[in-house]
Amino acid sequence: MRSRVTLVLAVVAVLLGGALLVPAAYARLSDGDGGGAGGGAGSVAAPAPTTPPPPTLAAAPVSVAFKGEFFSWALMDRESGTISGARNMTATSSTESMIKAWFAADYLNQLGEKAPSAAMKKNITTAIRDSNDDAANALYAAVGKSATISRMIKTCGLTDTKPGKVPGYVGWWSFTQMSPRDAVRLGDCLGDGKAAGPKWTTYLLDEMSKVRGTTAAKDQKTRSGGGRWGIIDGLPDSITSQGPVSMKNGWTELNYDGNWHVNCLALTDRWSLAVMLRYPRKSGLDYGSQVCATVAAQLVTPQPGAALKVPQQPAGKL
Repeated sequence: MRSRVTLVLAVVAVLLGGALLVPAAYARLSDGDGGGAGGGAGSVAAPAPTTPPPPTLAAAPVSVAFKGEFFSWALMDRESGTISGARNMTATSSTESMIKAWFAADYLNQLGEKAPSAAMKKNITTAIRDSNDDAANALYAAVGKSATISRMIKTCGLTDTKPGKVPGYVGWWSFTQMSPRDAVRLGDCLGDGKAAGPKWTTYLLDEMSKVRGTTAAKDQKTRSGGGRWGIIDGLPDSITSQGPVSMKNGWTELNYDGNWHVNCLALTDRWSLAVMLRYPRKSGLDYGSQVCATVAAQLVTPQPGAALKVPQQPAGKL
């Protein structure tokens, strides 16, 4: 009797043990597949979606089929201060009207907290927006004429810039010699507040964002000219929609050397770009504008339509 009871109890114990083992085994299998609460050691979380950085201008190869005497460019990453550009980006050419932005900045800086008179405020607007020579001359006189060039070099840390000397054109500020490397430094100096000072920098950059007029003959006058062209034409909406682009171009068809002298300068919070050219008069102003736009377009990063490469997460060990 005792042996029969013992046998029955043994059978019951085996059955109960099997019933308890099955759910435990199932739970272990579920955890191994990543379905259990809390996740097993071998589970792999899906990578969080990443937002790509907004397009900008960045160092890149530039190829332009340029026909002329001088072609150079430089780009500053204003966040890092790094300057890249053409191999000859330290070579110089005449600034022409590009330097008018400095005259306005220097004048405003010297005002400090005072407001400019109505007449001088108009000179600032027309010198920048319309590249008016008479307005620029008034600003140049107000900041001490040639003394302002020395102050620009010191304030903005320019290393390649020097006063220009052309026979028969003594004292002309437009012949100031500047390199593309110094031009992007000037752009950065205008943008970071060293040029115009803390009170007036936003005002100055706003004026520079409102440059108007085209390369068309109707917009090019004897003492002023339309200057909204060049770099701005090479920027896609994905960049211009981020905020205003401040700019100041310089250009003239000079008789003494038979060339157009064309300079393009533009800046945003992220970059400063300059393109400087000399080429035969017969090519016209549109030619220079197109070269500036071509350089800018090739520096857009990522290029419009380029697929964004998302780094792949390494697979977890199961």
